[in-house]
Amino acid sequence: MELNIVCIPGDGIGPEIVAEARKVLEKVALVFGHKMNFKDILMGGASIDVHGVPLTKEAVEDAKASDAVLMGSIGGDTTTSPWYKLPPDKRPEAGLLGIRKALNLFANLRPAVLYDELANACPLKKEISGDGFDIMIMRELTGGLYFGERRTTEENGVRTAVDTLVYNENEIRRIAVKGFDIAKKRRGKVTSVDKANVLDSSRLWRKVVEEVAQNYPDVVLEHMLVDNCAMQLVKNPAQFDVILTENMFGDILSDEASMVTGSIGMLASASLNDSKFGLYEPSHGSAPDIAGKDIANPIATVLSAAMMLRYSFDLDREADAVEEAVKQVLKEGYRTGDIMSEGCTQVGCREMGDLLASKIG
Repeated sequence: MELNIVCIPGDGIGPEIVAEARKVLEKVALVFGHKMNFKDILMGGASIDVHGVPLTKEAVEDAKASDAVLMGSIGGDTTTSPWYKLPPDKRPEAGLLGIRKALNLFANLRPAVLYDELANACPLKKEISGDGFDIMIMRELTGGLYFGERRTTEENGVRTAVDTLVYNENEIRRIAVKGFDIAKKRRGKVTSVDKANVLDSSRLWRKVVEEVAQNYPDVVLEHMLVDNCAMQLVKNPAQFDVILTENMFGDILSDEASMVTGSIGMLASASLNDSKFGLYEPSHGSAPDIAGKDIANPIATVLSAAMMLRYSFDLDREADAVEEAVKQVLKEGYRTGDIMSEGCTQVGCREMGDLLASKIG
């Protein structure tokens, strides 16, 4: 199979972790007999430095022409980087929002898995984390507060900022369908998270999700207010299977869920459109403070590549091989600094990539 993959190394540790994910994918291609064509494009701060904008039309066209996109991380230090002296629509993150919109990537999948080998890294007590958990957060990605009309005005010396949260029923329905489809492949439960006691948008969200649920009689649906969900994630995370929610709530809850696993450096994500096309990236940020030091954890990016193999290319055996490689390396006691524990062997970013690639095949 010939796979055309666009890579966006991005900023901070992005180039380092994407390089290791490519290393693993190249080993997969060798072992399983595929041909992978990679093309690098600029986005975020790296694009600003070269082109003056965080995302060019040419970069978007290259992404659209590919079969899938693998991305590192976008952004820098918001207090010191000159990128953050630019207008909001010219900053690195504007590129990320722009490519999501241009590629119609409305469904964001963020797994939060507590590996047995990393149980000690979990900040929760053992009686809470129990035998571990496996949560999939399904976040709507192209609507809501982040994409609504916004303005800042001043009247009589008083500054006022307005951000608008808008959802229509079609946007809600398509993400709900994705959520229920994923739940059918997992444990058959959807927790729809909203703020229906306050927000009109959440009341519509709840109504449409209930309509979609009627087509999935084998999937259990429950509703949960977002503040309660935030508490339940640290009280009893194992109760969740698929968490279905809107853009801002999903942004916050997915970061919370990632940290109760022990390290955000372990967690992948996928952003999908109506077809099998997707953009795959780690859940963590660009970590500019450790960029170039060969200490970043590439596992989240490698697991994102595994999701790409599974969801965009239907290469389940290959995805399983990558995920098993991660488990084997962890079982053998190798760790990057962020997940290091007593009795283990600490390795750098490049060595972790080498170890993972060596376990394929």
